[in-house]
Amino acid sequence: MNVRQKNKRKEKGFTIIEVVLVLAIAGLIFLMVFIALPALQRSQRDTQRKNDLARVQTAVQNYQSNNRNLLPTFDATFISQYLTVGGDSFSDPDGTAYAFQPGPALTTISFDATKPDMYYTIGASCDGDSVDTGKGTSKVAIQYKLEGGGIACVNN
Repeated sequence: MNVRQKNKRKEKGFTIIEVVLVLAIAGLIFLMVFIALPALQRSQRDTQRKNDLARVQTAVQNYQSNNRNLLPTFDATFISQYLTVGGDSFSDPDGTAYAFQPGPALTTISFDATKPDMYYTIGASCDGDSVDTGKGTSKVAIQYKLEGGGIACVNN
């Protein structure tokens, strides 16, 4: 066996350091994916909630155009006639039905998944994620606490 044949044998395959390095890089990639995945899912659910708020905004405007600019009472009749047309559902991304709660403007941003409540304030309009009151009886601001933090707000 000459020197050339010995060198060929040593060149075949991977060293332990190369294998460990590849496994470490793969582990880091998997770790980053598992850390980012819940935040991505939370963001997708919040996007759906914002879309649902826009849907409520459109329903309120439709109700007002059909009822001499009066505001809806946000009861089961309003939901069935303006939000769930054609058998569509109106529920939180986790499947729990939304509920409308009258009340003051939201100032806290704690999210409670067991209460998918949309809060409406009559005589108010949105100013970013907060509510500005004293806007007249035909205005309504609707807010929802987002899972990722913050409050989404729309008005008619």
